[in-house]
Amino acid sequence: MGGRLPEQGDCEFEAELSMLIRRESYVLNEILITNVRVIDLRFPTSREHIGSDAVNKDPDYSAAYCILETNSGVTGYGLTFTLGRGTDLVVQAARYLSRYVVNRSLSSITEDFCAFGRQLTDDSQFRWLGPEKGVIHLATGALVNAVWDLYARVEKKPLWQLLSDLEPNQLLKAVDFRYIDDALTREEAREILERAHSGKAERLAVLEKSGYPAYTTSVGWFGYSEEKIRRLCHEALAEGWTHFKLKVGGDPQEDLRRGRIVREEIGWSHRLMVDANQKWGVLEAIDRTKQLAELKPWWMEEPTNPDDVLGHARIRREVPAVRVATGEHCQNRVMFKQFLQAEALDVVQLDSCRVGGVNENLAILLMAAKFGVPVCPHAGGVGLCEYVQHLSMFDFLSVSTTMKDRVIEFVDHLHEHFVTPVQIRNGHYLVPKDPGYSIEIREESLNRFAYPQGEAWSANA
Repeated sequence: MGGRLPEQGDCEFEAELSMLIRRESYVLNEILITNVRVIDLRFPTSREHIGSDAVNKDPDYSAAYCILETNSGVTGYGLTFTLGRGTDLVVQAARYLSRYVVNRSLSSITEDFCAFGRQLTDDSQFRWLGPEKGVIHLATGALVNAVWDLYARVEKKPLWQLLSDLEPNQLLKAVDFRYIDDALTREEAREILERAHSGKAERLAVLEKSGYPAYTTSVGWFGYSEEKIRRLCHEALAEGWTHFKLKVGGDPQEDLRRGRIVREEIGWSHRLMVDANQKWGVLEAIDRTKQLAELKPWWMEEPTNPDDVLGHARIRREVPAVRVATGEHCQNRVMFKQFLQAEALDVVQLDSCRVGGVNENLAILLMAAKFGVPVCPHAGGVGLCEYVQHLSMFDFLSVSTTMKDRVIEFVDHLHEHFVTPVQIRNGHYLVPKDPGYSIEIREESLNRFAYPQGEAWSANA
């Protein structure tokens, strides 16, 4: 306002003052969510075998994409990752659940995020289709994440910083301890957060200087030729990657052949992980993990059915030389609780939106910290890399306080569609600086890849 004195009837001054008052009122809990748009968004990645593995041989990376519109002009964005067919079911579920968001003030949600999450999961009739699992929970994750994105944008902070800046009691209002307090109490969670306060500034300096370590899955998809695998390994090494993942679960000798190719290219000083994507039963998983042990894998990922807690525990006992990693298909915090209690995994691979969004992932991070198990999030699909960088950085700053034996998955696909895509340097995620959860998709991409009317899905595509 330039420091000038206003005069009576000064329209410019009054307009500026009115704008400032409105802006301040939005900050003071007047932001209303007025509408929710949900888009079926699909990318034809199956045409190039991107994302292919032993189980998912023709995935089209897709998302149920939620846009929260408000009376303030600030918009929130969230999505749930899918693989093509069935995305329409998640979209319909998200549209149904949006009734619990529309005409709500942002503060009425953020003041008690746990209560909001229960509204989405405890609909007395709709709950019969869950509870807290499947299509309904995927839709819940999209909406919860969209609200967190909106919250972070209003606060003008990236999500990792918003979470890290919240006081323990405020943060724990987002955690639902129902069904998990036999493994982690609210008091224990508060103690973890309070202990992590010490040294936070120093850890932030480390994070901003070096970033968060990552691994690449882009070299090891099913369907890639030997020449392509070698070329991708060469390129990844030149870019500074030190951790590599290979998809397995095909013919045993072919898995070994492909694994030996990767080992030839990356050597034995770098880490190699293998991922069966739930292909095997428990007995076969034990045999195949033993066969693949010659590759010295850092972990075996999803060796069997993702719901089989005791099966994973047996695999872990009978092949102790290879760590067991799982979690990307765990349906909720209760599954993670059981895996941890049963000592059935060595690596927690949470997913940013398969469970109920940020709320439930906070519970999983806290449980993993109590049990002393490292968290290496699943990523790679549409927006998952953009999402999980925030969760891992918050975990380092405010929960586990360590990056030892922790890496975030990275797949170099589809990032160009995001307004603020992930930034990678020397095999590390750089700290995101823009407000929000990094999940806003460019308008031209929404128009081109909306299903089925988008240009990418037209008859001539």
